[in-house]
Amino acid sequence: MLLQTLTMTDSTAAAAQGGGSISLLELLAAGGWLMIPIAFLLFLTIFLFIERWLYLKKAISLGAAFEASFWGLVQSGNLNAARQLCRNDHSAVSRVLEKGLNRIGTPIPEIEQAMGNSAQLEISHMEKNLGLLGTIAAIAPMFGFLGTVAGMIRAFHAISVSNNLSIGTISGGIYEKMITSASGLAVGILAYVLLTILNGMVDRAVARLQSATNQFVDVLYQPVSA
Repeated sequence: MLLQTLTMTDSTAAAAQGGGSISLLELLAAGGWLMIPIAFLLFLTIFLFIERWLYLKKAISLGAAFEASFWGLVQSGNLNAARQLCRNDHSAVSRVLEKGLNRIGTPIPEIEQAMGNSAQLEISHMEKNLGLLGTIAAIAPMFGFLGTVAGMIRAFHAISVSNNLSIGTISGGIYEKMITSASGLAVGILAYVLLTILNGMVDRAVARLQSATNQFVDVLYQPVSA
């Protein structure tokens, strides 16, 4: 029996070396129907990352004209021009600063509170769908493990039907479980890495909002230029 098994293993290896290679698509298709939800999670991961990356990049960035003009306009008391500059910039920082401009004339603690509330609202918009990306990072490997279980069930079923414990009998199930497991883990790792990148962008945005708020309050304590 051992000699027969070793002979079959050698012949299988020889067949693989002799031109049994398959394309990547054929390899993924061999993983079975569980590759469909894994593929869906992959495309959803890429879509969510691109959409959030573009949004965060726009939210963090400030136009060169804004950086050069805003603080001078506030210090000189030209608040209407400063408000118009904020409306034209369309960034999270400019929206928070506009909220502060609209509260000028009230006590400074109230201005800080209004800007803080606006910043929290902007952060909630930035974090939209990040939880979904984290969920994908968690469940994609589970689909792969489900493929492992399904493959083992298929292999043992084949053994019970054929009553023959051979490489040819169990190779199909093992083949399927290895493909789905690797695919699920790959998608989960990708989603986790992309989520980490987006979280880093959110952290930078939070720091940028806090810095802008502090600078705005500092300017209010300064005397208005003539």
